[in-house]
Amino acid sequence: MLRELLLPLVKFFSPFNIFRYLTFRSAYAAMTALFIVLFLGPKIIEKLRVLKFGQSVRLDGPQSHLAKSGTPTMGGILIILAVALAVVLWQDIRNPLTWVALFSLIAFGMIGAADDLLKIKKHNSDGLSVVQKLIFQFLVAGIVAVSLYFVGGENATKVYLPFFKTHIVDLGLFWIPVAMIYVTTWSNAVNITDGLDGLATGLVIMAIIAFSILTYVSGRADWAAYLNIPYIKGAGELTIFNLALLGACTGFLWFNSHPAEVFMGDAGSLSLGGTMGVLSLIVKKEILLLLIGGVFVMELGSVMLQVLYFKATKGKRLFRMAPLHHHFELQGQKETKVVVRFWILGGIFALLALSTLKIQ
Repeated sequence: MLRELLLPLVKFFSPFNIFRYLTFRSAYAAMTALFIVLFLGPKIIEKLRVLKFGQSVRLDGPQSHLAKSGTPTMGGILIILAVALAVVLWQDIRNPLTWVALFSLIAFGMIGAADDLLKIKKHNSDGLSVVQKLIFQFLVAGIVAVSLYFVGGENATKVYLPFFKTHIVDLGLFWIPVAMIYVTTWSNAVNITDGLDGLATGLVIMAIIAFSILTYVSGRADWAAYLNIPYIKGAGELTIFNLALLGACTGFLWFNSHPAEVFMGDAGSLSLGGTMGVLSLIVKKEILLLLIGGVFVMELGSVMLQVLYFKATKGKRLFRMAPLHHHFELQGQKETKVVVRFWILGGIFALLALSTLKIQ
């Protein structure tokens, strides 16, 4: 919005020309979101505490988590608010891709918020049923997939693999249901991972740093040609969205780090996961996201393996508890050590993913 308001005034005040530059607007989107979270954070946390919007902890989980019961939750709305304000201020408002990304963040956040509110109302960890949650997630993912089908350009329905210069298959209309399943899966993967103080927030920060680089190079024809990756017209503006998300998550981590003053809740985890999936669809890095978000894949995979093993062995467990972070806790590792080690893994996965760009 600032770009559209101030660029026409360049003839009167030449420094306004700086609003042409994507790097300038991206940096200030990050700072805007960061300061919004740091400024509003204490006020929103106190409001959540007054409203008694406290977290209900699973009774079958690690005993050390029982002390977290009552900690304010739904803090994800703070991330969503900060990103929305920053993106609207600093983006090119004519770019449809940023609006699709922003819609996904808000819409998945609304599903998560409804789930959080039900948990608070019932005073337990049962919110929306699995079926209800999936229906709403598929609905949002469907709107996003159809939108990208029409505005995503010539590469929208193509699937690319790392190390390959050209797409391996063009799914056509079949891409829409595949994209719906994909985005919904990522929404739930981050949701499952959000079980320790700062864990999901820190991992999302690692992934978003990688995506900031990917959207920037994918949106520049010269860099895309040099790296042999698909050029996505308008993807560069998503760097503003990504850095706003980076700033908001960094600010949120200030309050969410151990011992957490607030949890993001499903309002945050469902929205962040779904948005990561959407970003990967836009820049055609659906397969690469499996590496960027390797820890999320491990966490979701541990839950799936636990269920399958439990059924196959009629009651035996593969892990002491799933998701995987609880398994390590029950082995005797401190929560903070598990979180930092998973962050390190997240950083390694992000670096490995970026290293594939030149190996095409």
